[in-house]
Amino acid sequence: QVQLVESGGGLVQAGGSLRLSCAVSGSAFSINAMGWYRQAPGKQRELVARIIVDGSTIYADSVKGRFTISRDNAKNTVYLQMNSLKPEDTAVYYCNVDVRDLLTSRVYSPTWGQGTQVTVSS
Repeated sequence: QVQLVESGGGLVQAGGSLRLSCAVSGSAFSINAMGWYRQAPGKQRELVARIIVDGSTIYADSVKGRFTISRDNAKNTVYLQMNSLKPEDTAVYYCNVDVRDLLTSRVYSPTWGQGTQVTVSS
């Protein structure tokens, strides 16, 4: 089974930067798309950024121009560089991926990981 492990969160002042990482592990899979999501207290989980296999990206309007998603295919890792952070960016950040099981050809998304807390102070 594919597993996701996020890291890189922390406490930062408004205007600061953080870089999140998400390592995807398992066997016999290929990754189609990778994405970052976040969930603030009392709110629904939302898409922050997504990158597909050809490198195309999409971003939530609230983070455009401040966040950059990238991936290292050799390491099965996706990153989220977050600059000019705002207090409203405070949330637990999760990654998830669309994977293809190479044995069955099934496309699915793994169980969510633990996430990493990002707290931006004003």
